Amino acid sequence: MTSSVNNSPRLTSRLANGFLSIKPLANLAKQQARQMMIKRAEKIGVPWRKRVQELRSLEWDSRLSQVQNPQVTYPDYYLCSLHAYENGNLNWDAAWELECAAYAVHAKVWPGAGVKGDPRLRQSYHDIVKEQLSIEPQDILDLGCSVGLSSFALQEVYPQATITGLDLSPHFLAVAQYYGEQRHAKINWKHATAESTGLPDASFDLVSVFLMFHELPQQASREILCEARRLLRPGGYLAIMDSNPQSEAYTKMPSYVFTLFKSTEPYLDEYFAFDIEQAIVEAGFKVPTVTLNSPRHRTIVAEVGF
Repeated sequence: MTSSVNNSPRLTSRLANGFLSIKPLANLAKQQARQMMIKRAEKIGVPWRKRVQELRSLEWDSRLSQVQNPQVTYPDYYLCSLHAYENGNLNWDAAWELECAAYAVHAKVWPGAGVKGDPRLRQSYHDIVKEQLSIEPQDILDLGCSVGLSSFALQEVYPQATITGLDLSPHFLAVAQYYGEQRHAKINWKHATAESTGLPDASFDLVSVFLMFHELPQQASREILCEARRLLRPGGYLAIMDSNPQSEAYTKMPSYVFTLFKSTEPYLDEYFAFDIEQAIVEAGFKVPTVTLNSPRHRTIVAEVGF
């Protein structure tokens, strides 16, 4: 368990908050962060603009209608600016650009990783989870599956399992469905909130959450942990991979870079102050294990409690 959690943003974060409270400066920071990502992606050989143009040229209305649940109500926290997109994840640009962005963001997780950083990060997570699971999961929920990259990775690691990918953005799910067709993957896509999935009780052996909690306010995180507990069978597991607030990558990040980073992550202070290990136990799990799987990330695995 975490011995202590600092609930106050550190000085660098407070300075960044002051800067970002001025809207024109915040918009400038977002634009700079976005351009930095595109340049980094293309520098390591990821053709960001070309790839997005290819996706843009496809027909998306029918794919959207296939995955979108018109009954979904979007929580207020989901409707704010995120990742330099004014309407967060509810737009096509965010969905079309996400895969390229993942390669760009993870290119510097390890020195010199470049385009191999993203697959290496995913593999590091699954190596830890597979080692700690005492079961062979047959039904897996990828909670916050985005455009499906994490779902496809799960299918490769657990080919015997039925995979369900759930996300709140229908745009992400439409792109996930398209990627799935290209990969001949058999994933069940579901459009729903992670706090209230509408899925049956005790219907999964593993709930995997890859890089989602840092994008959430604390109350939503607590509700999602309780929902994950409801969905898991006895002996099932929750596995989470996300940023490690205690890593030197964040504590020693230059103020300018940290400001750009924060401009795209509105709930970062809440996440950094969140005692997620305690919240997992309070949601009905055994004490989780926490393993560092990169210089910036941690993997948390918890078994369902009695």
